[in-house]
Amino acid sequence: MSSGLLNRVVRLQHDDFSAAGTGRQQQHQLNQFVRRDKIRWLSNDDPAEAAWLDYMAELQRYMNRRLYLGLFSYEGHFAHYQPGDFYKKHMDAFKGQANRVLTTVLYLNPNWEVQDGGELVIYQAENHEQELLRVSPRFGTLVTFLSEDYPHEVLPAKRDRYSIAGWFRLNSSTTVRADPPR
Repeated sequence: MSSGLLNRVVRLQHDDFSAAGTGRQQQHQLNQFVRRDKIRWLSNDDPAEAAWLDYMAELQRYMNRRLYLGLFSYEGHFAHYQPGDFYKKHMDAFKGQANRVLTTVLYLNPNWEVQDGGELVIYQAENHEQELLRVSPRFGTLVTFLSEDYPHEVLPAKRDRYSIAGWFRLNSSTTVRADPPR
């Protein structure tokens, strides 16, 4: 499956990606000081993307049955980091706004070497300054962590770096606000 996703992402044109921002809807903003990657949201229109989304749906069902997480949906996007691009330390969800529960990152970089940079650094939940784990974005590596608990960052890449970042979400809809998945 990873090979199909790699073939898909490298076939996309530069214009297929958008500058990544932070925040959702009215809070969405672009900030080149915080992040410089470009993204393209996944859809079922392409067979490789649809296969990944189906795989994530199976994983969601499995986790809900085994771990009783109450996961409602999955959203994800291709991320492209050009040389020099980064994403400063951040959280994927904030305490009390539990819509994103579980973060996933699948790396699509064959022949990645340590000197290529672009590592994902995950910090401890209790001490946001203490590094917990450093992951090199090697092809086929899948990283998963709790979205509300672990701050993380992407260090500058020294060559083109591709991944799929995604989130399993809870249904945070209320009677006054709908929260549909992408």
